[in-house]
Amino acid sequence: MKFTFRALRNRKFSALLFGQTLSRIGDFLFQIALAWWVLEKTGSATAMGTVLFFSTLPMVLFVLIGGVVVDRMPRGLLLFISDTARCFIMAIGAWLAYTDQLVLWQIYVIAILFGFADAFFMPAYNALIQQIVAEDDLSSANSINSLSMQFGRVAGPAIGGLIVGFGGTATAFGFNALSFFIGALTVTALLNIPAPAREGEPGFTLDQLKQDLRDGFGAIFSSQILWVGILVSAFMNVTLAGPYSIAMPFLVQQKLGGDEKMLGFIYAIFPIGYAIASLGMGSLKKIRRRGLLFYISGAIAGIGLGVFGFGLPLPVLVFAALMNGAALEVTALVWMNLMQEMVPPEKMGRVFSMDALGSFVLLPIGFAFTGWLIDRVGVTIVFIAAGGFTAVVSLLPLLHPAIRRMD
Repeated sequence: MKFTFRALRNRKFSALLFGQTLSRIGDFLFQIALAWWVLEKTGSATAMGTVLFFSTLPMVLFVLIGGVVVDRMPRGLLLFISDTARCFIMAIGAWLAYTDQLVLWQIYVIAILFGFADAFFMPAYNALIQQIVAEDDLSSANSINSLSMQFGRVAGPAIGGLIVGFGGTATAFGFNALSFFIGALTVTALLNIPAPAREGEPGFTLDQLKQDLRDGFGAIFSSQILWVGILVSAFMNVTLAGPYSIAMPFLVQQKLGGDEKMLGFIYAIFPIGYAIASLGMGSLKKIRRRGLLFYISGAIAGIGLGVFGFGLPLPVLVFAALMNGAALEVTALVWMNLMQEMVPPEKMGRVFSMDALGSFVLLPIGFAFTGWLIDRVGVTIVFIAAGGFTAVVSLLPLLHPAIRRMD
């Protein structure tokens, strides 16, 4: 356990982690508030899917540019700009909700702006961790970072369900704006960290932009491990994220007879599984049998989510949520470990952005399709089909001997 938390000795990493933990609580609080607002105002799964479509589309469109920018600009500065922008956007949303002027098209605009900010924030954040943390402490930093994420996923929905139930949407949006404000303040300690040195290269021209992209794609396609993992993740993200993000509110309302508090409770269970797995994985000095571990864990995650479609009692669903979260955490930590081992720091921004593009390129269409499908075939069938498809897709790469043997 002591090994798990050793990266906290790094003050820069600790400052980054503190601010982003608060932002993550606000993010997941906002998700609950947003999901329940759309459900109550429209009652439409298609509308819910459209909101998520608009939130992921800008990331798909701009994440490659974001990755190139991340490798050429101070990453702390990009985080500061992103947090400040999202604080401002969320403050406007809180004011619109408080004055009862918030309508669906404005939610779409907020989702688009957040997605654009995320296209730069995500590669900058992950690349900065690799830049400021010693190589021997990266496994610890990855686990602590994941624990921070899971704490946000536990605290955010739980707090969000209570705030929406007692204080309304405007209060929840206001809390999210405050979390981004605090996150921006903590990032100021990292503004003086320069971009990785890239000696002997020309300035940031269009030709260099193209060359940067070619270098990033070359790093991915030169490794069968990387491009197969990204391809499988592209399908898994659709079949897991769609039911989790869109179908779950409808399942709670229509099948479990619950309200926003029950929705917050169920969403808070998944990350507990993540945290349990993160503590165990973070204590390992080296992750072994990574090929089998990554893809079998993906199949277990699919089974855990598919269980929600069978009308089982709430305690069984709690166990399934824990299983899903733990399995997904294993896949995430194995993948980050592989990326940090195979990709040099000066290319991490680009490669991470291309990983994000490959993994999430199908999400906008998947979200829209999931919402449409729920309105036509029902929420339970969507869970069962998505879980089964995820399990099958996750196991297929194990037919390749090189992936089975990957240590």
